[in-house]
Amino acid sequence: MFVFWGDGSQEAMDLIRQIIVRSTENFNWTFIFILAVVFYVYWSEFHEGNYDVIYAGFALYGVHWLYEIGNAVIAHFFEYPLWAVSNASTTFILLIGVCWELSMMFSLAGIISFKMLPKDRNKRYFAKDGKGGISCKLVGALEMALLFALFESFLAGTSNHSFIWVYKWWGVLPVFITTYIPFFLASNYVPDMEPKKRNAFLIGEWTLVAVLLITLIPLGII
Repeated sequence: MFVFWGDGSQEAMDLIRQIIVRSTENFNWTFIFILAVVFYVYWSEFHEGNYDVIYAGFALYGVHWLYEIGNAVIAHFFEYPLWAVSNASTTFILLIGVCWELSMMFSLAGIISFKMLPKDRNKRYFAKDGKGGISCKLVGALEMALLFALFESFLAGTSNHSFIWVYKWWGVLPVFITTYIPFFLASNYVPDMEPKKRNAFLIGEWTLVAVLLITLIPLGII
């Protein structure tokens, strides 16, 4: 079953009020296994010298964290987040809108998206005589964003409420445009930036994530 928009239902509101962030009540050993898989993927790429792939992974994952922090801040000040995960759907909730399994998936999503690009990342579709056309990086980002938005629609319709949307104006379309497109633009474009700009982006992105987490968690905001 697919759900395309939030319904503003009392059930959804009640589910969000029941969320216990960073509780170990449902914790199990899959946490460790998933972490080991992520370490293996990143270390394998590092060992092979595929630094562009690692940049892609970190670029998207940093954007993911900024979005999740923003979503948690919205929940703190406006009572409900744009999206949330239920206690029943996970072993560990990191922030109100993201669980461990989901976050680890996003740590790999940038790598997957980047590896799906053509070997010639300067390729342009529908170009005529080498002019015009659409960048394969943009097309790849749009395709991945659409896939993830549709899958989130499926998750929103699961019986254990893997994803919870409350606001009636929030759903597949805004998720696709405002969330997933920026995610995959980051993974597809950042690795090919000039080294100074790329490093500035990644350092600035992750510094901001660290500062926000260190500040907002002790304050009880997220």
